[in-house]
Amino acid sequence: MTRPKIDAVIFDIGRVLVAYEPRLLFRQILPDEAAVDRFLAEVCTSEWNYQQDLGRSWDVAIAERIARFPDQEEAIRAFRTRWQEMVPGPIPESVELLEALHRSGVPLYSITNFSSDTFAETRARFSFLSLFRDIVVSAEEGLGKPDPRLFQLAIERFGIEPARALFIDDVAANVEGARSVGLQAVQFISPEELRADFERFGLPVE
Repeated sequence: MTRPKIDAVIFDIGRVLVAYEPRLLFRQILPDEAAVDRFLAEVCTSEWNYQQDLGRSWDVAIAERIARFPDQEEAIRAFRTRWQEMVPGPIPESVELLEALHRSGVPLYSITNFSSDTFAETRARFSFLSLFRDIVVSAEEGLGKPDPRLFQLAIERFGIEPARALFIDDVAANVEGARSVGLQAVQFISPEELRADFERFGLPVE
């Protein structure tokens, strides 16, 4: 079967274009790696953080965790006040691929799970995010990946043909969510594999 020509590319942001590693922060706050493991598995969990990606306010989220884990108040508050320390910088090789697409005139978009305020900070910090024609942010829509409704909303807003658009995300479930509404999609493993994916789809990499 002939693969459709790709004429738009949609990126996830965290762990695809921008590094995100909570351990970098909590290793500075908590006594050892086991304490970091417990904190991220039991206190400020990915499920708890996802609620902020869906629009819950940080004030509500932090207060709820402190009420439940009062002995962890310093670390819980740091999850928001020192959030940018969990984002050490861009993933340079991925950004180079993004810029190559931009130079070639490929329309670029993003669908990202992010709280509104941390996204605003991140957008101000990384100028390459301005290369996107539009960005769908989960907290602004009250929907998060891998919910197919968020992908459908993005398709309609971007005005793209899903079969001719390629979506990149580091989370397998999000890739499947994208495919469920007809998008082409690949899981991000490394910039090197992404480069190979782009070549396979006939996209510019230089």
